[in-house]
Amino acid sequence: MSDALKHECGIALIRLLKPLEYYKEKYGSAFYGVNKMYLMMEKQHNRGQDGAGFASIKLDTNPGERYISRVRSIAQQPIQDIFSQINERINAELTQNPSYQDNVALQKKNIPYVGELLLGHVRYGTFGKNSVESVHPFLRQNNWMHRNLIVAGNFNMTNVNELFDNLVEIGQHPKEKADTITVMEKIGHFLDDAVSKIYKELKKEGYSKIECSPLIAERLKLSKILRRAAKNWDGGYAMAGLLGHGDSFVLRDPAGIRPAYYYKDDEVVVVASERPVIQTVFNVPFEDVKELDPGHAIITKKSGETAIKKILEPLERKACSFERIYFSRGSDAEIYEERKELGRLLMPKVLEAIDNDTRNTVFSFIPNTAETSFFGMIDTVEEHLNQKKTTAILKGQRGLSAEKVKEILSERPRIEKIAIKDVKLRTFITEDSSRDDLVAHVYDVTYGVIKPSDNLVIIDDSIVRGTTLKKSIIKMMDRLNPKKIIVVSSAPQIRYPDCYGIDMANLESLIAFRAALELLKDHNQYHIVEDVYQKCLKQVHLKDKNVVNYVKEIYSNFTDEQISDKISELLSDEDVNAEVKIIFQPVDNLHKACPKNLGDWYFTGNYPTVGGNRVVNRAFINFYEGNKERAY
Repeated sequence: MSDALKHECGIALIRLLKPLEYYKEKYGSAFYGVNKMYLMMEKQHNRGQDGAGFASIKLDTNPGERYISRVRSIAQQPIQDIFSQINERINAELTQNPSYQDNVALQKKNIPYVGELLLGHVRYGTFGKNSVESVHPFLRQNNWMHRNLIVAGNFNMTNVNELFDNLVEIGQHPKEKADTITVMEKIGHFLDDAVSKIYKELKKEGYSKIECSPLIAERLKLSKILRRAAKNWDGGYAMAGLLGHGDSFVLRDPAGIRPAYYYKDDEVVVVASERPVIQTVFNVPFEDVKELDPGHAIITKKSGETAIKKILEPLERKACSFERIYFSRGSDAEIYEERKELGRLLMPKVLEAIDNDTRNTVFSFIPNTAETSFFGMIDTVEEHLNQKKTTAILKGQRGLSAEKVKEILSERPRIEKIAIKDVKLRTFITEDSSRDDLVAHVYDVTYGVIKPSDNLVIIDDSIVRGTTLKKSIIKMMDRLNPKKIIVVSSAPQIRYPDCYGIDMANLESLIAFRAALELLKDHNQYHIVEDVYQKCLKQVHLKDKNVVNYVKEIYSNFTDEQISDKISELLSDEDVNAEVKIIFQPVDNLHKACPKNLGDWYFTGNYPTVGGNRVVNRAFINFYEGNKERAY
């Protein structure tokens, strides 16, 4: 993606169902779970590189023995940093205590991080500063084993203020308003309440205080706690949690916005944000890895009993389509085919833009995540050429010479690697002119393969802000002197902010929004901006369910093609000689390519939860008033 987007986050949960001795005997190490967690986190590093965290719980420890371990990092390579710390600690203990070497019981008792329940998290910081305190997993500590709570998630809540106020109303004093803290304290409140109630019941039944502890673990109903805690959550989330005594859960939001997949056999229960991660790390087939249904939680009790429980009534499924376009690893079998289909579906528009002149057109992609869509696009070019060849041969019939047939058959799509990302830009100079010059050199180009008579078609995953396209890619492409530069986006026009975990918090940075404003000026309709602002102001105090997305009116008088043409104009400087055209994927085609992931609010403004309309409402007010604050 030429416009770098940050995205929260990736989760990995492992519950070992056998004693650690089993893994030592079968796999050669009691650190089996730690090793698998490293792989699961490393294979989700695409989901977050600002920070990483790991937590583990040992089951059935004696009082006075440490049973929870946690390590977090914001180092430049946080996953490697975490596991090097873990590895150093384990090796130090084994070196200092040779008796631990082949004694799993002593390893579990004395070495941190060696446990049956493990939780990992990788983070992109889309909100707030990137400090180690912001890195998951979060820990809520208590001397009662059952009340210890560890939480990590891939999520963003739209109604943090409301949730914070709810905590204050029940007498809590949260230390900050961050949604992670708010969510954890909400779960913690109902966890405390449930433990207290069970304890009182057991006392009435005649059990002693010490006898109550294991019975609380048996009777605790995590599904009930989650129902009470998540009742008012509004957002997209895959929320993972561990309780100190050994229960665990992963809960997915009712619209299925954020992804979650699981696998279970007689050795492990595994949950991750992406399917191929589980497939690869545990060497299991595609069909054995299940998707967690929206509004449901996978809950594993300390006993190892695992169940899928409906926690919240599912809404219309609106799984994030950006997961399929860009964020998730392309090694997923379904995602790979979907990305190819996105490329295929764009080709009719591309062929129209080049007047079907494939002979004088070079096709390429912006590295590296657009490569799969590029393959789909080239498949369609080859189909087009095969039809063209067939027609030419049939038309010539027996009059064609062998040389002519060979000439007809030799035409193939011209494929070149044009754009090469040269550096990860560090804009250490903040002065605008210097910064722009640095940005212009983020990409390098391949010289000598484009003729002045050629069209250059280059595909990108999506065009969000257009900054890199305007200041770097198009200018660098223009140095090759093509007749026409056609930039193709496998995603539709991004018109609205996201509020469920992708770093698109405001409107004015979106190139499609800026294009619509320019069109309003061109058509003497800019008064619509004032009209929308007044409508948004009148909704500020309404309940979320009553808020309407009036920002749609900014776009409603223009066709997709008009907005695309204006974007082309805005992204092409006067010093660019080639004709520039931007082509976007139609929303209908996106739905055809990704039929299971119909979440399209950033393209259509159709938010899957009521909090989304409040966010876009606030985002427009912020834009109009010149307020740079986030809308959520």
